[in-house]
Amino acid sequence: MNILKGKTAVVTGGEGGIGRAICERFTKEGAQVVSADLKQGGGDIEKGIQFVKVDVTQEADVTKLYKDLEQQWGALDILVNAAGIEIEKTIEDTSLEEWNRIFAINVTGLFLTSKYALPLLRKSKGASVINFGSYDGFIADPGLAAYCATKGAVHALTRAMACDHGPESIRVNAICPGYVDTPMLQSFFGSSGDIESLKQAVRDVHPTGTYGTPTDIANLVNWLASDEARYASGQLWVMDGGLSAQVQQMKL
Repeated sequence: MNILKGKTAVVTGGEGGIGRAICERFTKEGAQVVSADLKQGGGDIEKGIQFVKVDVTQEADVTKLYKDLEQQWGALDILVNAAGIEIEKTIEDTSLEEWNRIFAINVTGLFLTSKYALPLLRKSKGASVINFGSYDGFIADPGLAAYCATKGAVHALTRAMACDHGPESIRVNAICPGYVDTPMLQSFFGSSGDIESLKQAVRDVHPTGTYGTPTDIANLVNWLASDEARYASGQLWVMDGGLSAQVQQMKL
């Protein structure tokens, strides 16, 4: 049904597992899409997706992106902030350099891409910004201290942006995924030991009996980007197969 027909969209981290799924879904729904990332991923580029090299931590990269898009599109309808990294360490093992780097990408990058998108978003008849938080912004996985901290910051910033820019017809929401089958998750599983048993154990801890796919996340992002979600703003949409709904001790 092409619910995004005629709309324009920027997806940061658009070459990653979830980002690519979002870009592809958007184009199928009729949107023109820019995939903004550090490097172009493998595979064919679908019609309607334009790759632009952008480092979200660099103000000059971000401002150039929007300057070029203003000339090309004139307005921006959808911004998806999907760029992000994970550091699997406690705070004791995390260096200051690592701490600053993950905040630069996961939080400051979102700040920059959102800040400089505002003039174009205001020209839309109904803009939607979708940030990427995590269920780790509510509860914590062991050994992900800095990552959890960044996602908590994203959640708070999402609510603040929704309050500040709602009067300008700009909706802001955050998707908070749990375990999703992406390269980041495969890195979490590691390469030693019985990986298949670990994967099954992760599936089993979910009430739904499985972890998510990039397509699952793209489906929700697609709805939040559309006019069907015109009354949805300032919310943290947890999508984790029911994982955070349960008391983990009951699995004993």
